[in-house]
Order: sequence, then C-alpha cells, then structure tokens
Amino acid sequence: MKQKIRQLMCFLLACQLFIITAWAKPDWPGDTGIQAEAGIVMDVDSGAVLFGQNIHETYPPASITKILTALIVLEHAQLDEVVTFSETAMNSVEADSGNKLSLVAGDQMTVEDCLYSLLLISVNQAANALAEHVAGSIPAFVDMMNAKLTELGCEESHFDNPSGLNGDTQYVSAYDMALIAQAAYGNETLLKINSDLTHTIGPTTNNPEGNSFRTEHRLLYTDDSSSQYYFPEAAAGKTGYLLKAGNTLVTYAQKDGRRLVSVILKGQPRQYFVDGKELLAFGFRSFQNLVISQQESRYVTGTEPIALDTGTFRAEDLFIEPDRVITLPIGAAFADADLSLEALPDNAPDNAAARLTYTYNERVVGTAYLMAKDGVLANGNETGNSGSVSGADNEDSKPSASDDAAAQKKGRSLVSTIMTIFMVLLIGAAAGGIAWLAYRRKKEAEALARRRARRRQRLAASGEEAEFERLLAEMKQKENNSRRR
Repeated sequence: MKQKIRQLMCFLLACQLFIITAWAKPDWPGDTGIQAEAGIVMDVDSGAVLFGQNIHETYPPASITKILTALIVLEHAQLDEVVTFSETAMNSVEADSGNKLSLVAGDQMTVEDCLYSLLLISVNQAANALAEHVAGSIPAFVDMMNAKLTELGCEESHFDNPSGLNGDTQYVSAYDMALIAQAAYGNETLLKINSDLTHTIGPTTNNPEGNSFRTEHRLLYTDDSSSQYYFPEAAAGKTGYLLKAGNTLVTYAQKDGRRLVSVILKGQPRQYFVDGKELLAFGFRSFQNLVISQQESRYVTGTEPIALDTGTFRAEDLFIEPDRVITLPIGAAFADADLSLEALPDNAPDNAAARLTYTYNERVVGTAYLMAKDGVLANGNETGNSGSVSGADNEDSKPSASDDAAAQKKGRSLVSTIMTIFMVLLIGAAAGGIAWLAYRRKKEAEALARRRARRRQRLAASGEEAEFERLLAEMKQKENNSRRR
C-alpha cells in the first residue's frame, strides 16, 4: 500500500508539473546574434526592443546622423524651397570626404533634391547647406539637433555637425539611434524620399543636364535576389562609415503590417549588411503584435468607479488609444503581459487620463494612453457634460471609496485566479488517479492470467487438467444461470 501511495503521489506531482509547464509563458527569443560591436532591432509601433547588444554604449555615428538632419529639415522647411550652397557649406567638410555631385559654391537645389542627395548617397555638403537654410548657420542647426534628442527621449547621444563627420563630442547609442529612426520613419515624406532607389536632380554648375544616382544601401536593392546582402522587406535606411566609427547602418523594414528598424554600430565591411538583415529577419519570425484596445478590458468595462491620478471616472467614459500595440513572442498571449499604470508624461494628449504600460519578462513591450471621451473628465477637470466626478472638484470623489472598490476588485480577481488554478490541478489529479486505477486493473488482470496459465501447466503435469476444466465449466454455467434469474 505504501508503494502504491508513493506511486500515486509521484503521478500527481508529474501531472502538476505538466500543467505548470503548459501554463508557462514563452521565453523571450534570443536565437540571433551579430558580429558588430553594437546593434538593436526595435518594433516601430510598440517601441519594444526585440534584441540588443551593447545598446547603451556610445559610438561615432558617421553618416546615419543624416537621418536626424533630414527629420529636422522636414519639420522646418518646404520641399520646393531653394537652397543655396555657400562657401561655408562647401568647405565645412573633411578633406577626404569627397564631393559626389561635383557641387560648387553658388549652386542651388531644392530642399527635396538636397534631401535625396543627403539620404541616398550621403552628400555632406547638402547636409551643411540644409542646416544653413533652416537655422541660419551650422552651429544653430546643431543646437536644434541636440534639442530634438531631448524631445525624443535620447539621453546617450550628442551631435557636433549635421553630416556625421568626425566631431570631438559626436556620439550615439544604438538605442537612441533606434528612437531617432522610429520618429524619422513616422514622417511620411522622409520615408518616401528614403524609400526611393534612384533620383535625378536638376542642373548644377558642373552638371547642366542634371545628375542621377542610386541609393547606397545594399539591403534595399539587388541585381541578384539570392544575394546575402538583399532583404526584400527592407524599405528605407542609411549607411555610414568613418575610420573611427567603422561601418554603421540603419534599416527600416515592413512585413505583414509590422514595422521594424535595426541599427548597427561599429560594424565590419559587408558583414554589417548581414548583421542588419539578420536582426530584421529575427524580429519578423519571432514576434507578433497585438492591438491593445482589442484585447484589454480593464478600466473600460464594469460599473465600479475608476480612480486615477487625474480623477475618478466611470469605465464607460474611458477608452484606450486605438491602434496601439504590444509586441510579444510568437505563442505568447496578451494576458501574459503585465500591466501597470504610469504617470502621464509632459507631452501626453490633453484628454489622457493615464498611461498603460505593458511588460513581458521585465521588458517594456508597449504603451497606450487611457483616454477620456469628449465632454468627460480630462486631467482632473470636470466639463459639466460627463456625470463623472473630479477628485479635485468634489470631496465625495476623493480616493477612499474608489480605492476600497478597486482593492475589493483586485482581491476578487486574485481569489478567482487561485480557484481556477486549484480546479485545474484538481481535475488533473482526478484524471491522473483514473488513469492510474485503469493501469493497476490492467496489471492485475495480466497477473491473474499468468497465475491461471501456471496453474494449468501444473494440472497438466499431474494429469488433473481435464477434471479442472470440467469444474471450471460448471462454475461458469452456474454464474450464467444466476444472471438469467
């Protein structure tokens, strides 16, 4: 009996381990790697970092700097404005940095043509000319660049010039560069220009018939679709190179409604394209995006008051910012992500009530604003149309009652979760017990059959087998007669 009990306990434990394993959420994928010193792949829509290597270390950016330059230009100038190349614009470059369009002081180009030459073939003189056109001087434009870093939340970078050429305090982290690219490729005009493979500019002094050129980013185009340097999902990006920086690369890619950006810093010749491609392929094959408003019901359903830092709301007066997503490993469910309410940042929308932040395995995988509907509370101020109560304007709305309700709701949810786990474990144990009993009965039947076989062998050896079979037949006949009655 003790042995049977031990066997039963082991079986139940195995059942519980199976259940726990089945419930465990998938690990964060890590089946990739790069040869560059630093790199990152980020989901553009959720901001989730899917893979990172030395992402907070700083390196010279080289010409991927021009992505930020283009973004600032597009925020302050029109495409048809005319840019004049000054002596300063022409000469504020290093001696060996080249002059790919054979420009001279006095040449004029539209902002649009300058941006094409900036992003497709990395013309340093165009970066300087655009800086002067927008800010009046290159140093003033650099101030705008560093102010933009602060706006984008970049805390590990600094720029000295708009071209990416060497600077004493010019550096960037892979993480910050991904934030810059995320903002840049959210600008439709910049994305359109950077996605075009070729462009023809108007006439200049040394090219009176104009000039045509093709992008230098090899993941974007190929004459051989099987080339290891080609990635068909790649839509835009920028290359860079300096002796101190090595090869740098930013690539933006789209597939099945998802948008990713990869950054490579301190890469190796040719290999840096492979690194950028591998990070993007990893991001597409290993992750999925889930729309928050289609999955999340907390704070927007129910009848209990919702107490937030900005006031107390009815659930029916709140909605989740549409189209915001979280990024999870393939196989993970939305419920696997942990939710917390964060304080509103300074740049939050006027009617934001709170910010939802989702994490998975201690990684931020997406955020969304919890919004108050028009005519309802926003930032703690009552509009008069809501019927909701402001924590600032009505003493009855102050936190105590709603806090108790929220705590009771959380307690009920915890009890419900525990009961669900207990019931699943109980069902698993019952199923295990039934399977164990069936197994034991089978073994007992097999043992009985073996004993009977050995008995027949002994009877046959003693000459009494015929008499045994006659008695056994009589017993079976009596049992059958008894069942009929």
